[in-house]
Amino acid sequence: MKVLGVIPSRWGSERFPGKPLAMIAGKPLLQWVIEGSKKSQRLDQLIVATDNEKIRQLAESLSIEVAMTSSELPTGSDRVWAAAKDRDFTHIINIQGDEPLVDGETIDKLVTAFDSDPQLEMATLAKKMNPIDLQTDTTAKIVLNHEGNAIYFSRFPIPYSRDQSASERGVSLKHIGLYAYEKSFLKKYCSVGPTPLELSEGLEQLRALYLGAKIRVIQVEHESWGVDRPEDIERVENLLRGQNG
Repeated sequence: MKVLGVIPSRWGSERFPGKPLAMIAGKPLLQWVIEGSKKSQRLDQLIVATDNEKIRQLAESLSIEVAMTSSELPTGSDRVWAAAKDRDFTHIINIQGDEPLVDGETIDKLVTAFDSDPQLEMATLAKKMNPIDLQTDTTAKIVLNHEGNAIYFSRFPIPYSRDQSASERGVSLKHIGLYAYEKSFLKKYCSVGPTPLELSEGLEQLRALYLGAKIRVIQVEHESWGVDRPEDIERVENLLRGQNG
């Protein structure tokens, strides 16, 4: 197995333009993602895929190779494929560029899913839900089958519970935005374009379920909070302060 880590990082976020260079506790968001990803022991190479010159300059200043990609690509995974398709790797890790709390150990746990199941096409991460996560539409929720594979992802609190919250019952999990793909499956995934469920929820991983893929979900304890809007920065800085002391 030869593993490429790709951080897709675009400038033109609808909710937060210029997000990759937004300052978080004294460093740009993208720098946090790069530094955490560099700690992985399972990545054979780490690159940034972007459509912006300022992002390219930041990544290269941190000694990271950059693949320039089109600004018209519909999702992060499509950007990852554009950067990875001509490279000689068997597995591709999509390390989302808005996850400043990512760390190398978490990436490595994701890669291990393929050690135990060589036929696996895709894997992702999740952790236990808390009440704040359950109620926000910026957090994707997951429900699993008995094998630990994803049944569905939604921004809506799932599953519906008649008597108590799903978080209290431990049924619903918070999705963490890292994906691992077997390379030929990522090619198939990107060849079909966005699908109806994906467009409805605004969750690209639903494309894989639409295609009938088995998505293994690895549960972790590591805290994560993606930066989707400017107000998320304060939450991330509070989490960083908690980690550091």
